[in-house]
Amino acid sequence: MKITAKKIKELLCDRLQSEHRICTYNAKEETLRVVNKKSNKGMTVSLNQLVAKAEENLESAISETVYYVTEALEAMETDYALEGSQSRIFPVVRSTSFPLEDQDGKVFVTKEHSAETRVYYALDLGNTYRLIDQDMLKSSGWTSGQLDEMAMQNLKMLSTEVKKDTVAGNDFYFLSTKDGYDAAKILNIEWLDRMQKKMKGEMAVAVPHGDVCIIADVRNQTGYDILAQMCMSFFAGGHIPITALSFLYDKGELEPIFILGKNKTKN
Repeated sequence: MKITAKKIKELLCDRLQSEHRICTYNAKEETLRVVNKKSNKGMTVSLNQLVAKAEENLESAISETVYYVTEALEAMETDYALEGSQSRIFPVVRSTSFPLEDQDGKVFVTKEHSAETRVYYALDLGNTYRLIDQDMLKSSGWTSGQLDEMAMQNLKMLSTEVKKDTVAGNDFYFLSTKDGYDAAKILNIEWLDRMQKKMKGEMAVAVPHGDVCIIADVRNQTGYDILAQMCMSFFAGGHIPITALSFLYDKGELEPIFILGKNKTKN
């Protein structure tokens, strides 16, 4: 059976629609909007991004999406205070195309990172997290700088244990602890600098989706080609896609690179 966006829509609606929620399908944009009837708050799911993942494992793709949507909707229904929650504040990395405000128009607290990525801040809720908006920050009495400092300190406490794979003379290190903040560890400069000391070739870093950070010790052209294919595959299969591009890293500086066939081009 060929997996289509319409088929995924039907399966998601079967599990998400209830007396408390309504699902609205946008055939033109291939999206599904899931809304809580009482609060009128909801979230939009891009169905096209789920097709590739569903073709590999349909049940896994549907179940995972239902879980994330359900957790996110429940988080939206609760008002959370930042005061007293300092240890549960973390940075998260998103694509620059990610919305700057929520569905209710509340503006998220953000910080510029690269031409491809932007930093947001999250209040960890255990099974999910809530992105911090300007109203939450104002209520806490903190500045955005204080919020950033707390988030970065907490990030450094998280695991940076990697798994290594060597392909065609190039070493690839995968950080995927599934703690929800793996991509954000690209912000941990101290860790990146420690990794750079291990490199024998050029160091490249990639965050194709929210649950992985890839570091590559690239020693030949084949290494760049492998990294490009790897990033595209992870980007297509990730629950929160960020960017299929990778970055050259040197002493705290990230430089996006485009890898086309046998050519490597700096942005």
